[in-house]
Amino acid sequence: MRTVTSACGKVEAVTVRRSESADAQQIDRLVSPSAVAVFGRINVIHVLEKANLAVTLATEQNHILAHAAFFDFPIGDLVDQTCWEPFLQKHFSAKKYTPLNTLFLHLFVAQPSFATDSVKEIVRAVFNAITELEHICLLSPNISVLEPALEEVFEPMERLSDRGPQCLASVCHRHKYCPRLHVRPARVEDHDDLTHILAEQTNELTHTDQPYYLAELIKAQNEENHVAVCESDGVAVGFISVSTEVDLKLLNDCFELGVFDGLYKTGPEPAVSVQDSGEAADLEVQSEHVSPPSGTVEVKQPSFCLDLLLFFSSAQENTQSAGPRGFSETPNAFCIQLFSIDKHYEMRSVDFLPHIFKLFPDRDFCVITVPELTPDFPLLQSFSRLVPRPSSTLSHQLYICHRSGTLSSVSVRPALAADRPAVCCVVERLNLQEALLEDLDQYCQARRDPDGTPVQAFVAEAQSQVVGILIIRDEEDVEFIRSHYNIENFIYFSHHRYEEHAQMCHFALSPVFQHHAKHFLKEALRLARKSCLYLRLPPPRRRQNSCVHPLTCVLSCTVPVRPRRQILYPAEELGTNGPSRQITKEQEPFALNLISRKLTMEPKVTVNARVVVVGASDTGLSFLEVLAFCPHLRFNNVTLISTNGFPGDYDHEDVGFLSTSHAYSSRDFAQLSLCSCVSVVTGKMVGIDRQAKHVLVSGGRKVPYDHLILCTGQQYQVPCPTGVDLSQPVSSSQLQPQSACHRFTGPVPSNLFTLNDPHDCAAARRWLSSNFVELQDNAVVYGSSIDVYTSVETLLSLGVRGSRIHLVLPPSEPAVSRFGDPAVEKAVARALEKAEVQVHRNCLLAQMNDGEHLEPLTSVSFTSDGQLLHLQCGVFLNLSSKGVDYDAFRSINAACLVFDGRLVIDASFHTNDSTIRAAGPLTKFSRRYYADRWSHASFSSREVGQDLAAMLLPFFDPTLEPAVEPPPDMDRLTPLYTQAKIQGGRLPGGFSYLHFTKPAGPDPAGRPGADVLTGRVETGNYFRLRLDRYEAVESVTCLSLKPVPVSNYLCLYGKHQLLLNQLASRYDQGLVHDLYSFFREKWSLAIFHDRFSDFELEIQQIIASTKLQDGGSVPELVRRLVEGKQDVPESPALFLQQQFERSDGPAALRSAALNFLRYNRNQLPMFALPGLL
Repeated sequence: MRTVTSACGKVEAVTVRRSESADAQQIDRLVSPSAVAVFGRINVIHVLEKANLAVTLATEQNHILAHAAFFDFPIGDLVDQTCWEPFLQKHFSAKKYTPLNTLFLHLFVAQPSFATDSVKEIVRAVFNAITELEHICLLSPNISVLEPALEEVFEPMERLSDRGPQCLASVCHRHKYCPRLHVRPARVEDHDDLTHILAEQTNELTHTDQPYYLAELIKAQNEENHVAVCESDGVAVGFISVSTEVDLKLLNDCFELGVFDGLYKTGPEPAVSVQDSGEAADLEVQSEHVSPPSGTVEVKQPSFCLDLLLFFSSAQENTQSAGPRGFSETPNAFCIQLFSIDKHYEMRSVDFLPHIFKLFPDRDFCVITVPELTPDFPLLQSFSRLVPRPSSTLSHQLYICHRSGTLSSVSVRPALAADRPAVCCVVERLNLQEALLEDLDQYCQARRDPDGTPVQAFVAEAQSQVVGILIIRDEEDVEFIRSHYNIENFIYFSHHRYEEHAQMCHFALSPVFQHHAKHFLKEALRLARKSCLYLRLPPPRRRQNSCVHPLTCVLSCTVPVRPRRQILYPAEELGTNGPSRQITKEQEPFALNLISRKLTMEPKVTVNARVVVVGASDTGLSFLEVLAFCPHLRFNNVTLISTNGFPGDYDHEDVGFLSTSHAYSSRDFAQLSLCSCVSVVTGKMVGIDRQAKHVLVSGGRKVPYDHLILCTGQQYQVPCPTGVDLSQPVSSSQLQPQSACHRFTGPVPSNLFTLNDPHDCAAARRWLSSNFVELQDNAVVYGSSIDVYTSVETLLSLGVRGSRIHLVLPPSEPAVSRFGDPAVEKAVARALEKAEVQVHRNCLLAQMNDGEHLEPLTSVSFTSDGQLLHLQCGVFLNLSSKGVDYDAFRSINAACLVFDGRLVIDASFHTNDSTIRAAGPLTKFSRRYYADRWSHASFSSREVGQDLAAMLLPFFDPTLEPAVEPPPDMDRLTPLYTQAKIQGGRLPGGFSYLHFTKPAGPDPAGRPGADVLTGRVETGNYFRLRLDRYEAVESVTCLSLKPVPVSNYLCLYGKHQLLLNQLASRYDQGLVHDLYSFFREKWSLAIFHDRFSDFELEIQQIIASTKLQDGGSVPELVRRLVEGKQDVPESPALFLQQQFERSDGPAALRSAALNFLRYNRNQLPMFALPGLL
């Protein structure tokens, strides 16, 4: 918080922040005739949308005092935006002005009394935030006198001749408002100036046994160890300690350093030589960590690396010793041992780098390690993060900077045919180099793809050597992208012309210059005259056509764009009134990342904390989804431990067997691309070491963590026969309590399949197709959940006759419905009978084969309440005994985490270890909550995972307030969730089944409400919709012989029946005969739109803010009616309606509805609008 003073002496506390679209109205009020005279006619929204950097000066009450917008090219048509650099050098003394160090002021407005101080404060903040920036130019074709505030800050540019263009040309230089810090060798006399800086940031050097450690460090300088300080106005404000004592063997063992030749000398190579990094490249989704963003990162507290002493304090006995992995013997790196700087100057940390490289002219690399939990700090902007090896357990991140990376002469230009040999050197080790070079040749020959789409190519140069290549093409599917992805979360679509959208085809950049990647992309947008650049990420197992390397670098510069839920349109009913083919056409799914002009200088916060998620359940995946789609955060160390790897390789509809929660499909996974930012470890958790903070995975691998998230859920367990004496009479009811206590420990027969995830189902399907379908053996399906019925349907669909299938149902809890509707239960029973599937009820597995030799499994025996059941068995599908996996239980129990039937947590997901959280069906609430009837299993797993992520994000996101402890009277309340519980699948008889309902406790019966029911299960068009006592949709059950538009019907949950075209009254009048047809009518498509819920919120806000004729509001009138303080001559509802109709509310509602339809007309063209008829 800083202060500005008005011309009359008024002082205001202000903050300088990035402008938001919500500021547009206030900014527009500040536009004066003098501003128009200099900057031309202003469209504030357009300026905010297209500016590389827009800055607002606001008071504590968020009143805007001033605003400035900066572009990377001059105002108006004075010069083409691609050619301003030679223009300036021709007409002005501007040889040092480059796109890297220059911005142009396109707009400045301010309250007149605060204008002078405001422009100074904004200029100071901009220079401070952008470390490379040296000049801010004001170049305008509008020849006018600058207002006094700008005249005080900007000085006229020196013209080279009087014959130059007639224009307004002024410049503001860095050295006047945010000068670079002077760096010099440290002296012992600096000790007192530096002590208080260290005291603010660490307690490590205040120990009584080392009170003068810093003075001793400065005094001990020699050729191998140096200490430098930076000073402002003669006062030391920061220091850095560097040394050649680097343990290169340790670093090579822990990090992928092959791209840098292990940090050893390799011979007379150019300083900017380019090689591949050891990462599997080219858009291949990888199980690895990701690199930090290149942009400026603003953090609340500066950080420094005292812990470096742990790794670099022991000098190598022989610095000329042989390097590891076949590299030469001469070290080529020095390290930063200690670094600290005053928080007011932390953005100038980069000023140290030229000085420290001069101290070691024979070494090209500077390295620094950072503890995992250390917040990102500005010095790292000029460093590249190294990828740890999978075997590394080091609790530090390694960053590296090449001396060439400190160059300020990195430039971008269109590629030439003569650049091909240099580009070949850049990409020579990349997997898809042939595709890149072919497209480069195509660009050089025709400037178009073979299909006629315009293509452009750009190269990045340093010291006249090509160090990067970027190939883009015009985006031809703009409407498809707009309708399928939420790009409008980041851009105002109407302010971007169709030709301003482009797609990234290929990208390659030397690792030495990766921190310039965002500048590379920014310059490409300017030179190509584009405003939006998209990166498509196809699923990992699809054929790759784009070479993007390093992928992690590009992901750090761009923002992930969420896919949008799509309406399933009834094509027959719509006819020609449906959306265009551009929107509805089928395309291979892909994830989408975006960088626009206004994002090119948007910083990201890098998070190096090691977040480990155990279990690829719906809960764990939704948690990862939230982390992956935080646009201003970049998580480098997120790991998923899963028994069968990432689940996105299989589609539920293709593999069958299990029911589905409709949380994620294979298409969803392809559009989310979680694998691009999550490291996947395939295996089971077999141990947790809380002291060493690592998870032991089957196979012996140790995965270290800072935050451990347990989301393993519950799985079907291999059935354990009761082992009773089959010669003695015994019933299942007598054995049931003790059967649950046993665990199967023997070898599992090869034809016994316990199905828990799509991987298991795919393996079973392959085995059945190869070894069972064509034979005559029996299939035994054992279990009591809905999954046994979906498995039977899968067997029938594979061609297995129903007479070969035995469905064995163990005793189940009374009054527990598997389908949520008795009619569905009866329909399934009739379908099983018709298919001749034999159903055996209340049976417990007693013996497999003879009880000793289980391979292969040929017979099974069951006890029942009647006679013993003996079945011949060719395959056994097990879907019984659902519970916590034994290895997970053993790991939890051995780690001394409280386990009470399930893992015990509190309302904030904490276990009894503050660094270990858990969620999902694995867990239960502590007994102190007196909530045994409620657990996460009662709710939507996806919603629980989202809430878990919301609990964790305040630890990483500086824009969020830290979590606060609940008051004493509230700390015993368990969270409640509102999203629907969903299940669905294919049931015997060929039925498509969908059921979703409000989360409820164990006894939801007896709740008031009404049913809307059409169709019959016999005819395959059964649809039951239940309204709660407030007439909102509480549950839906569909059983149909036709495919069910699931995503459409899920939108019905929670909607009031009046929104559904007055469903209740129409049903009572006998006007609704088929709910399937009713929800295919055109009116319903607006309800199914993904932005309809936002429209509902807008409607609620309009109603709540509407002023009635008596001056009160609708909520106040409702309150008076409820409390009996308002006399009404008629019914309260009619009185309320009349009062609202006499206000301005109905007009506002109509306007909001029309705006919703207009804005989304591309997806809702079937609605008529005024002026279109």
